[in-house]
Amino acid sequence: MVLYEVRDRIAWITLNRPDKRNALNADMVTALKEALSKAESDLSAKIIVIKASGKSFCSGADLASLEQMQSNTYEENLADSTHLAELFQQIYRHPKVIVAQIQGAAIAGGCGLATVCDFSVASENAKFGYSEARIGFVPAIVMIYLVNKIGEGRARELLLSAAIIDANSAQQFGLINHVVPSDQLEARVLELGRSLVEECSSDSLRTTKEMLSKLQGMPVEDAVSFASQMNARARSSEDCKRGIQAFLNKEKISW
Repeated sequence: MVLYEVRDRIAWITLNRPDKRNALNADMVTALKEALSKAESDLSAKIIVIKASGKSFCSGADLASLEQMQSNTYEENLADSTHLAELFQQIYRHPKVIVAQIQGAAIAGGCGLATVCDFSVASENAKFGYSEARIGFVPAIVMIYLVNKIGEGRARELLLSAAIIDANSAQQFGLINHVVPSDQLEARVLELGRSLVEECSSDSLRTTKEMLSKLQGMPVEDAVSFASQMNARARSSEDCKRGIQAFLNKEKISW
């Protein structure tokens, strides 16, 4: 269901159910969580790309999972919801930068995957939407991440309308970062990946992600104190010492 390989110091995690439009079920969520854990400890991988086989990125929950929901107990549905929530949290708090490479449909849970990644690059034929309201469901798990990412007003428009939007509209909403022609998608992702790998310190990326995830909701005084502590800690890191020395010596540094 999920493939894993490392190329160019990038861990490529591929959703691999093209016949099901890479729809999510419990087993695929488990496989994604395992692949992300593997990438976290993989010293040969500096960043991660989540991509998909076939014509669609991810169409949300598969039909079997939707059918199973109807007969589950509350406790069973809570366990299943928590399983997906853990995946989103793992992506959001992952110490390595994660890029989503999106073609075709990224709908419901698939749109949620794109939402929690650090960067999203989409082909011009990609479609996005939180369509849950159309079937009487609620986009509950992704909501907190979406509001933080694009603001409450725009989140309300997307979530309450259940509209399916194109890639250019998704970029205008702030949901994704880049839109490219379909035949240039992987090349653009690889270009972005290489720039992160070669031009940015791993320690700096990890610390910045940690701060972004922790600062949300902190009182201002606590946030300033936390930021000051992280600033001081960063100054004594080996990456910072190396980077500043290279800057002072007018030397190009490769990370």
